[in-house]
Order: sequence, then structure tokens, then C-alpha cells
Amino acid sequence: MTKKLLTLTLALSGTSLTAMLVLPAIAQESLLPEGFGNPAETPAPRPTPTPSQTPAPASTPKNSTTPPPVTSTVGATDTAGTPAEAAADEGEDGEEVERGTLKYDLPPGARRLLTRIGPLTPETGGLAPDAFGVRGQYAAAIMRRTNGQFASRWGQILLRRSLASAIDTPDTINGADLAAERASLLLRMGEAIAARWIVQAVDYDRATPRLVAAAQQTYLANADPAGMCPYVPAGLAGGDEQTWRLSAAICSGLAGEAGPAGWAIGRVRSSGRISNFDILLAERVLGATGSGRRSTTIEWDNVDRLSSWRFGMATATAVPVPEALRTAAPANMKGWTVLAPMTDMASRVAAAPEAAARGVLSSEAYVSLLSAAASEEEPSEALAAQSDQLRAAFGSAQGADRYAAMEGIWAAGTTPVQRYAAMVSTARAAAALPVGTVVGDDPWQLLGSMLAGGYDDNAIAWVPTITVGSHAWGVLAVGSPRPLNGTTAGTVGQFSGDDDSVDFLRSKFLLAGLAGLGRIDAAAAASAASDLEVDLGKQTRWSRAIMAAAERREPGMVALLAAAGMQGEWSKVPPYHLYYIVRALREVGLASEARMIAAEALVRV
Repeated sequence: MTKKLLTLTLALSGTSLTAMLVLPAIAQESLLPEGFGNPAETPAPRPTPTPSQTPAPASTPKNSTTPPPVTSTVGATDTAGTPAEAAADEGEDGEEVERGTLKYDLPPGARRLLTRIGPLTPETGGLAPDAFGVRGQYAAAIMRRTNGQFASRWGQILLRRSLASAIDTPDTINGADLAAERASLLLRMGEAIAARWIVQAVDYDRATPRLVAAAQQTYLANADPAGMCPYVPAGLAGGDEQTWRLSAAICSGLAGEAGPAGWAIGRVRSSGRISNFDILLAERVLGATGSGRRSTTIEWDNVDRLSSWRFGMATATAVPVPEALRTAAPANMKGWTVLAPMTDMASRVAAAPEAAARGVLSSEAYVSLLSAAASEEEPSEALAAQSDQLRAAFGSAQGADRYAAMEGIWAAGTTPVQRYAAMVSTARAAAALPVGTVVGDDPWQLLGSMLAGGYDDNAIAWVPTITVGSHAWGVLAVGSPRPLNGTTAGTVGQFSGDDDSVDFLRSKFLLAGLAGLGRIDAAAAASAASDLEVDLGKQTRWSRAIMAAAERREPGMVALLAAAGMQGEWSKVPPYHLYYIVRALREVGLASEARMIAAEALVRV
């Protein structure tokens, strides 16, 4: 690779540095929980935080006082299509692509095996290699039918960790195909960086058609056009997807071959099969490589949606995307936005609350992003005020002043997502607050903020100050590392007496969490269930599947099915789902995650 090519590639690749087959019944009866229907088997979007292992914040902001120790027993704190070109054209395009593709020659000893794929090992926070069991096609089918939009932040954190683990490939599936399903689900979750980890764990010349398609979407999500280059020949050989022709042109430009690049662009334009706007974006990338023949002006006037192609190409070349399009973009694309460092800061900050609430951003990463944005010239008044409050929450000399600042941050949110994201941002500040601080009769938000970051040891220190039956008591009853004394049907009844949630959903979640954790005896659970008119033992195909995975000691499969059981919003999650999720996670050694999910449910309804 020439020095010029390397420079151009790095300029565009800002993020690249950083025992059985599917049962026939799956086609007739979905394994997904009731109420979620049967989603279409979609791969990644077409051109169109034990919790995760990101380390806990290591220090308080500058000019702050030294806080008490902040610890956690939750292992770690939060972290946060159609194929391409027809065979009849392979002759000319094959030659063109060979010239425009970045070539790599790996010695046999450097090649990666398909028998175990993923970057995280048990020593680095991943699950065991057999975490998904031996049912490869079964796991792939569930991944394919899971939409990636989960009620629980901690559920997403756990699933990201599971999908990024170095897991053994079952004999029933090709390792590259399973990697494709893992990467595609991560993309639907907004986890663009983790998806790239999986794609890059497979040598490009071993990619199957599914992985080739997932790779294109992954590098678009990471705004890394150069990353697609090794997959261009396979992409062109698979069908009539015009974006692969445009990718071939871009890769020719990266290789310094302006002629083939221009020829490929012209051919795509003359086909009339793709929007001229998308072609202009490709020409903009070519201009950045120095291979474009003219400057390209990008105008969004007649563009009605932000596809993955448009996101990737515009972000890679610093083309501003209209706020209306970013606002209307799918939730997962907002995750891509906040993870792409070349995106303008205003867009990243706008997407950050949802990313933090969903688990794409850790509390540390969220605070760091807000701090970086506030340090820029002329930040907005709202951002400056939020930054000042965060500084006070972390650094005020008096505990009362720190708590008052936190309350101001929590109250500023106007939507449920913004309010929970605010609690995520104050997690470490809440954990560092001295227990003697006056915080009112029911500091459930303080405890919810601590548990949003996994600081359960700090949260349990507040037990002596909490009123039994209060909202804060319920959060601690399921979130603390040790069971609380006196948890009975009567105390659950006290809790429900002050429950203002719709249909007593919060009380039902409390009972589900306590029962799943084994913190309430069977007789008391039955009595409370009768009073609340809830059936925690309801049997469905999904409940049988998650408990069977728990019996087989497959934590990865349990995490996947748990996430599938929490698709949508918390208000749509049946209480018995939470019961089976907590119980199954506890049985496979993921009790810490089970507690965090149960506590989150009580905080967010």
C-alpha cells in the first residue's frame, strides 16, 4: 500500500483505529414472547453495560472534592440484503475490482479459524466459549428475529457482552454465517463498534454472502468506506446491489485509480437504479481521496430519510445531516451517530440521551461526551447549564449541594428516556454521596442512579435510611447484593399501597424480581400474586425456551432470550417475563445482571 493510499484510507477510516438445526415449528410458532408478533427476518438495516466491561470512571472531574470510595459487586460497571452484481458482468467488473481492492496476504499461521469467533474471553469480561450451546441454527434464528430495541439498558449491555464473546461455532452452522447474525443484531442494537469487532474477527476471504452483506452495513455504520474494500469482489459477484458498484468506485479511488473509479460511477448513474443523491455522496468520498474530478455539493432538499448508505458516506466526509433527518432516523442509527467521532458534536450530543438510556453509552462515556461538548467554543445555553450542574453534582464541597444539583439534572428531562439518561449521567456522583446526606423520605432516584451504573455496594449502604414499603425500598429489595430482612407478602402489599403506576405494574415487577431472585418464599409470593392478580408461572414457548437454556447452562442463549423477552418499552413487558428472565439469569451465574435488570424495571415504570 502506498504512503498516499495509507494516508487517505486512515483519513476516511476514523473509527477503524480505535446439536440441532432449527425446529420446523419455528417457522410456524415464533420463539419470541407473546405480543411481539413474528418480525420479518431482516439483516442489518438496508441502505436506508456481569454488565459490560468498560471500566468505571477512575477519577472525579477537576476541581472536585475527593469522594468516598465507589465500589460495585456487579463485576464491572456499565459501559456502557440483496447481493450485488450479476455474473454476466463479472469479467469487466472483476478486473476493475481487483485494481480497486486493498489486498492482504496472510501466512497460514496468521489466519483465523471459524471454530471460535469473537474478541472477548472470560479473562477480558466475555462469556465462556460454550455460552450459546451447540444449536447454531437455533441461535441464529433467534438473533435474526430479534429487533434490537430493548426496554432494559442492562439487558442490552449483557447481550452486547454475550454477542462479542469468543464463542465456539456449533457444527450445525458456518462460523461466518453465525458471525453475520451476531453483527447484524448488534447493528440493530446501535452497537456499531461491537459489530465491527465481530466482522473483523473473520478473514474477509472466508466471508459468506450473509457476512458480506453484514460487513457492508457494519462499515457504513462506522462511517468507514475503506473497510468495505476487501468485500467488494464478493459483493459484486452476488447480485445487482448498486451500492457495491459505488463501493468499488470508492475503493479504486482509494487505490489512486481515478479512471476506473469514474467509469464505475458513470455506469451506476446510467443504470438509473439508484438515487442520484447516493451517487453524489460516493463522489464526495472520491473527492476526499483526491480521485474526484470536481467538487461535489450535497443538498438534502428532496431527501426524506437517512439510510445507512447516506449515514456512512455523509459522516465519513463530514457532510452535515439535517436535524430533521437525524431526529426521524431509527433508534439504532442514533447509536451509530453518538459512537462516530467524526460526527459533529451537536448531533452526537442530541443522540446521546437515548444512547445512554439504552446502554450504548456508559455513564462515564456519557459524562465525558457532555464535558467535551461543553468545552467547545460557544456551547448552547442548555448544554452549559447541564455541564454546570454535573460539575456541581460531582464537585460541590457539601453533600447537600451535590444532591441538589443531581435533583436538578433529573428534573430537567422532559421524556422518560431523557429522565433515565439523566440518572445514568449522575451514577458515579450518586454513588459518591455521603450516606448522612439529607435526601428526603424516598430517594428512589438516587438509588436508581447508582444502580444504573452498577454501584450496588454503595446503594446498599443506604438501607438503614430507607422506609420499608417505599419506592426506594423496592429498588433496593431487588437491586442490593444481599437480600433485605423482612421481605414478605405484607411488605409487598405496603409497596403496592403507594404504587401510582398503571395497573400496579411496578408492584408486579417487584414481586417478579423478588420471586426470580428467590428473595421471597413461595407461600408469600403466591399470596402477593393473588392480591395483585398476576400469574408469574404462565407457560409459553418463550418461557419454556429460556428455562431450558438455563437448565443446559447456556448463559449466552439465556441472555439472548432475555433480551427477546424485553423488546419494546417496559410498559409492554409482562411481569412473568421479568420473573423468568431474572430466574434464568440467576441460574446460569448471572445474578448480578438479573438484579440490575429487576431494579431498572422498578425505576423506569
